[in-house]
Amino acid sequence: MSNAIVHGGGITAAAALYGGQVEDWLDLSTGINPCPPEVPVIEARAWNRLPDRYLVERAQGAAARYYGSKAVMPLAVPGTQSVIQLLPRLLPPAAAVAILSPTYGEYARAFTLAGHPVDSIRTLDEIGPQHRLVVVVNPNNPDGRVHSVETLLDLAGRMAARGGFLVVDEAFGDGEATGSLVGEAGARDGLIVFRSFGKFFGMAGVRLGFVIAKPDLLSRFEGWLGPWAVSGPALSVAASLLDADPEPLRKTIAARKRGLLDVLSGAGLTVRGGASLFALVEDTAAGRLHDHLCRAHILVRKFDYDPKWLRVGLAPDEAGDRRLAVALAEFSR
Repeated sequence: MSNAIVHGGGITAAAALYGGQVEDWLDLSTGINPCPPEVPVIEARAWNRLPDRYLVERAQGAAARYYGSKAVMPLAVPGTQSVIQLLPRLLPPAAAVAILSPTYGEYARAFTLAGHPVDSIRTLDEIGPQHRLVVVVNPNNPDGRVHSVETLLDLAGRMAARGGFLVVDEAFGDGEATGSLVGEAGARDGLIVFRSFGKFFGMAGVRLGFVIAKPDLLSRFEGWLGPWAVSGPALSVAASLLDADPEPLRKTIAARKRGLLDVLSGAGLTVRGGASLFALVEDTAAGRLHDHLCRAHILVRKFDYDPKWLRVGLAPDEAGDRRLAVALAEFSR
């Protein structure tokens, strides 16, 4: 039996099932900015040589300024997924883990495969003394639930007092007004913050993320990942974009999100939540609606754990909004 989790972005599989050329599909199944900036010039030696330390330090310095990590340099990693799979190494065998759920499924998968009992909790009040590590995605995927900095710092202090860990995944934090824990993570025991590069910048293909924690924890992750974990071109792109003004991107994403919400509202759909890069729709006919959109070669994300939910990402332009609106108007309940 496969332990694989179905994520968004499965255009090839959708096209094989419903027909059409991959490039003709409108992919709204991911939480990735569909309007990325131009790819910066990448110096030739980033391609020709193993990633030199200066390139790593340049990218991590830009990340420190962008995320506000103060004196601690964020650790560049080949996508935060790579570090999710390392988290079980922080714990003794069979230590219990609490994951604020529903959320990104790879956390539970990583800990379960490593032999740790996982409790999927609905509120932070369900965290008990048996839990050695807690995962909070903030803002959450897929419902956009947010917890305040003060609440999470209090939880981080309680976890550290028992020798445990709090992992706060801020993958969707760039476009939000919510506070970040990045500035605190470098000085607090057991607090680990993840940031994603590819989602906000629309360059998920570079496979790049950053981890912010106390230096001793970062050293452990770096050692586990091994040398040259992040490619030179990825580091070069990040160094350039993280030092650029992010406001144009934020404005573009906000405009695209308004377009999506207008389409969903015009179709009479209920938006249950979301973040800057996606909206979560709740509808009793979600399964049939997903199938209908696929037949129109539009892919949105459905969920096996809640058949009433669909996550809808941003279209790249107004033409994409109109295409979605037309398909929704043709849906028969």
